Amino acid sequence: MIYWEIFWAFLIANLLGYGGGPAIIPLIQNEVVNHYEWMTLSEFGDVLAIANALPGPIATKMAGFIGYEAGGVLGAVLALAATILPSAIAVIVLFKFVDLFKGSPKVKLMTKSVQPIIAVLLAVMAYQFFLTAFEDSGIFHLLLLTGASYLTLNKLKVHPSIVIVCALFYGGVFLS
Repeated sequence: MIYWEIFWAFLIANLLGYGGGPAIIPLIQNEVVNHYEWMTLSEFGDVLAIANALPGPIATKMAGFIGYEAGGVLGAVLALAATILPSAIAVIVLFKFVDLFKGSPKVKLMTKSVQPIIAVLLAVMAYQFFLTAFEDSGIFHLLLLTGASYLTLNKLKVHPSIVIVCALFYGGVFLS
């Protein structure tokens, strides 16, 4: 039964996640944390941070790891297949219609109308991570990491993966 649940969770998230990684992450989080409870919000946040630091598509990295954690090697294979399947089928089936609809105002409007929804989903997820971080590490560490991340990303223009690795190192030393 666990294998069907893994496949279904990632298939649903990737079917409904129009727009790629940022749109899919809150849907995966809902399935993994809220619905099936395979991991906590904090663990999901750690997986997300590590997946962001590694090269490649975020959805496949998260699917492989979460699938493996929940169901071993077969769980990882099923999660990856469910992640890739919707896009692969859409590309194969819809490829012949690209030229017909690429300039359509309705398609452009649909794409523009989805963007605010994705922004709200990401904001809700960020707020949940904020609350979890506040509860787990306290206000001092939260403000210190937030301020240091802001300065290094926006003022010093340090690559985000370096900031993530440094924050993981800080958490490993001072928060474990």
